[in-house]
Amino acid sequence: MRQPLRVLQTSSPLPASADVVVIGGGIIGVFTAYYLAKRGLSVALVEKGLIGAEQSSRNWGWCRQQNRDARELPMATKSLELWEKFAEDSGQDTGFNRCGLFYLSNDEAELERWANWGKFAKTAGVVTHMLSAEQATQRGLATGRSWKGGVLSPTDGTADPGKAAPAAAEAFMRLGGTVHQNCAVRGLDLEGGRVSGVVTEAGVIKTRTAVLAGGAWASSFCRQLGVRFPLATVRQSIVRVSAIDERLPDTLHTAGVSVTRRSDGSYTLAISGRGRVDPTPQLLRFSPQFIPMFAKRWRNVFPGGLEGMRSGHETLRRWRLDEVTPMERVRILDPKPDPAAVKETHRRAVDLLPPLRNASIANAWAGYVDSTPDGVPGIGEVEGIPGFILAAGFSGHGFGIGPGAGHLIADLVTGDAPLFDPRPYQPERFKESAWGKVADF
Repeated sequence: MRQPLRVLQTSSPLPASADVVVIGGGIIGVFTAYYLAKRGLSVALVEKGLIGAEQSSRNWGWCRQQNRDARELPMATKSLELWEKFAEDSGQDTGFNRCGLFYLSNDEAELERWANWGKFAKTAGVVTHMLSAEQATQRGLATGRSWKGGVLSPTDGTADPGKAAPAAAEAFMRLGGTVHQNCAVRGLDLEGGRVSGVVTEAGVIKTRTAVLAGGAWASSFCRQLGVRFPLATVRQSIVRVSAIDERLPDTLHTAGVSVTRRSDGSYTLAISGRGRVDPTPQLLRFSPQFIPMFAKRWRNVFPGGLEGMRSGHETLRRWRLDEVTPMERVRILDPKPDPAAVKETHRRAVDLLPPLRNASIANAWAGYVDSTPDGVPGIGEVEGIPGFILAAGFSGHGFGIGPGAGHLIADLVTGDAPLFDPRPYQPERFKESAWGKVADF
């Protein structure tokens, strides 16, 4: 691994049974387990590698309402409250800080889109401020240039991707839950079509409810059960530079590059939406549903290489439950960062914020973003398999909405009144065409 990550130590024996088994120890899985345990359920969290080691520690760390798809906005708003409440209730440090998110632009069309979103946001009770040219230029003094406008979303913020998932997992264990790292889930046992157990490489956990929070691996896992879940993974690269004496904005997004101050004072740099798509059998299988998304983002999405094929997370192969699976061969998806993207990202960041010339490149990493055709996750019980709950396809937005997603999944499992309307996330919608339904993000 190249990205900073707090490694959690776990040694719990695999339980014979549990009320719920959560498959996947990313931000969605750990918060799901946490909220289920808070309700008194026995929960086992099973992770093939390390807690938070894939995309949950490889993202920007933004926890935002700003520019969210309307379907995700209620989840984003509740998540901000839950980030704060989690810290209060658990005493764990996720690095969450409502530092506000700051956007700058010299593109009139982009500013108009932000203004239109701001009008919608007000109807949803979200605080967002359009900035005039003078205000934007003043707030963006560190760039040393003039701006036509911008946006300030003061109630949004960031959390630390290297700390958050391990913190939630530790809080979950303190509630009596068990965490099992380096333990791949191979599949499910079914009785009468219903979930009756989760089959791991270390044995079977009897349960009537399994939550799949498998990120980039979710589609190939679903395929083992005859479930069609369209996913395409985009390989994106991030650069981290050292702390500097000059205080830059905690967050800054422009069309060219985005910059985020981490809790240790270093900065992560990324180009929004830029990535490579590795050709894989799964990509070819679902390509008709992803044509609208890729067509909309053709300027930033480029053909990839063989990394996706070698990693095995997009295989169409079916495996037996008594054999070694691709998840055991590749415990952690750790693709190499794209050298061209790293160089261009750093160049753009220094051009945008000249003080960054005084920072050295600390490291760079890449990750696979699990994307759905419409850019909104699939959350809900899978049709035809009672007890199998899907929670995947967060399309690069999952970190910030992790607490809200986890709470909603716990609501669905326990039958409690959902924190917000779950209908926009139902997995059955992927049976429909993707044309005209691509989210703006």
